[in-house]
Amino acid sequence: MHGDDIEHDQQKPGNGKKHTGSSAKKKLEMETSTSGREGKAEIVFFDMETTVPNKGWKRFWVLEFGAIVVCPQKLVEIESYSTLVRPKDLSVVSLKSGRCDGITRKVVANAPDFEDVADKIFSILNGRVWAGHNIRRFDCIRIKEAFAEIGKPAPQPAGMIDSLAVLTDKFGKRAGNMKMETLAAYFGLGQQKHRSLDDVRMNLEVLKHCATVLFLESSLPSALHDKWQMGASTVMTRSRTNGKSLPCRSEETTRKSTPTCTGSYERACSSTSGLQAYTRGSLHGKM
Repeated sequence: MHGDDIEHDQQKPGNGKKHTGSSAKKKLEMETSTSGREGKAEIVFFDMETTVPNKGWKRFWVLEFGAIVVCPQKLVEIESYSTLVRPKDLSVVSLKSGRCDGITRKVVANAPDFEDVADKIFSILNGRVWAGHNIRRFDCIRIKEAFAEIGKPAPQPAGMIDSLAVLTDKFGKRAGNMKMETLAAYFGLGQQKHRSLDDVRMNLEVLKHCATVLFLESSLPSALHDKWQMGASTVMTRSRTNGKSLPCRSEETTRKSTPTCTGSYERACSSTSGLQAYTRGSLHGKM
């Protein structure tokens, strides 16, 4: 959602007064989340691992949430949080490791319920600029659903940066498709693990690399842009000729990384000047 789409307290019909209670609490929580940052929102990259709907159930269940808070001036991580989440119905999670992220029923059996971690997730998301890959059509919707289910107000962003939309618009498909694992392989950043905290850190690194390439191309357009485009085209042609794709693994590969506990680092800065949030449409589903 756009930063401009943040819902405001609605007035009571008739008396012109605003509701108190939950709406007042929501306003206080948002003010608290921006305190100490001079009212300027930091960026939070976040990602969620979920179940996939099938004939037995028609909804997504959150299995893991991970986020990093990033200084918008230096693009360095200043805080992180990750947690597994136990769904209300454990039968929706496979007994065996058939998921690409390696999350099984045993892994989440002793994890906290979403309601137990909702306050922490709210505090790390609310009032910050949200960033992530295809978050507009996936993660943002899952967040709203999860908070609605426990009867609590969902966190609201100060703005949004969907890296899928940004990179599709600015970087193009020179790396192949726009999946995170393909982009990471293109820049030699390793294999995507499909675990929330690992994925958001990879997301940040992919954006840094793309931004560097675009900066160099804009600085020396005649010397670099055409040659680099030709080089990328040549690589893709060779790959097709050899019957091979980019060096990225299938999403069915078992993941072995473990969730990382909450970590915090000294806050270094708090400005979002010059930051532009792109909100163009993106592909459906999780990338």
